[in-house]
Amino acid sequence: MTDSRITVEEGWERFYRWGPYGALGLSVLLSLLTFGIITTPRGLYVGGVLVTAAVALQVWRGRALRLGDPPGSAGGQVYYWMRAALAFALNWINPFFGVYAVLGYFDPGRLLPGRAVRAGLLATAVIMAGSNMGGFPPQGAVSWGAFGALFVLHGSLTLVFGHLGGREEERARARAATIEELERANTHLEQALRDNAALQNMLVVQAREAGVTQERQRLAAEIHDTIAQGLTGIITQLQAATAATDEATSRAHVTRAATLARTSLGEARRSVQNLGPGALEHHSLAEALKKAVDAWTEEFGVQAMFTITGTVEPLHEEVEATLLRIAQEALANAGRHAEAGRVGVTLSYMDDEVTLDVRDDGRGFDLRVPHPRESPGGFGLGGMRARAARLAGTVDVESEPGQGTAVSARVPLVRHG
Repeated sequence: MTDSRITVEEGWERFYRWGPYGALGLSVLLSLLTFGIITTPRGLYVGGVLVTAAVALQVWRGRALRLGDPPGSAGGQVYYWMRAALAFALNWINPFFGVYAVLGYFDPGRLLPGRAVRAGLLATAVIMAGSNMGGFPPQGAVSWGAFGALFVLHGSLTLVFGHLGGREEERARARAATIEELERANTHLEQALRDNAALQNMLVVQAREAGVTQERQRLAAEIHDTIAQGLTGIITQLQAATAATDEATSRAHVTRAATLARTSLGEARRSVQNLGPGALEHHSLAEALKKAVDAWTEEFGVQAMFTITGTVEPLHEEVEATLLRIAQEALANAGRHAEAGRVGVTLSYMDDEVTLDVRDDGRGFDLRVPHPRESPGGFGLGGMRARAARLAGTVDVESEPGQGTAVSARVPLVRHG
């Protein structure tokens, strides 16, 4: 559509530049053919001068157009009125120069300001009426009457068609402005789509990086809670076996170390496969916690009790795995650092949350200073808090030197299924 509009505009530009030469040349040819009939010898010489002036005027106008003279400029107005004057004079010599004068109907809107367009059209109507009548000046009343009638006819037609042309031109300008606005809107839309695609790609990259980071943290926490704790327990049992004075006790510690090794290996494999703890595969959370507490008592030789409050409900597997891992980490810390004489684990079901409390009566520690209980890799207390945070939960620690330690985890109660 745009290419077609440009082609029409280019066609009019060519007409405005070369059309006057063609009209003038045709008028000169008809005047020469009627030499002796209409054109007189004196008119031939005068006409030659006027035609030369018309050609010079057209050359000047062509040069102005090449230099980019805009429509409605002073140069364009001078060109229009000088061309009309030459056409009037040439029609006085031969009415066939009306072919040249008719150009005045085509470009007044392009060359003249709005208030002068009607004057230009009426001036052209005067010349064309004289040409149609047979040339200037009218001879006698009949000729003047014919001239007047032709002028009224030309003037009416030019004014009517000029009005219609003006309205059509306004509509064309409105359509052009609309098209230009649409093109700008399309350009902005294309830019917005490109920006949106770039943003989407960036979000995909960030989501991928976040997923990689989250998976790395998950594996790190799982390694800490399975392999690291398992190895610690194995080392403890092997040291106890080495220190034992009787063979039965040593064998019992070695057997326990082998059991820990098999359990840790199984948990490590499940972690790699992104599976839940093996203790929850065939048991509920309460049963798994009870077994963990009993195993801890057997491993560290310290009395531990497990208590349930509230109505037990089946929980989402992610909630159960999180609470079990937090309990295992808290018990492991108590066994390694607390030197406790008694440990209590309480699982509480409430309306919209589940809490897990692990308390010991050990030596406690000062929360205001870094404590060796926190592992160098940051997956001890930090790991417990990170696990709870993934479920929009929290982990709080209360402890004082000599007053024991209490770890309390709170997570939303999300039912299974």
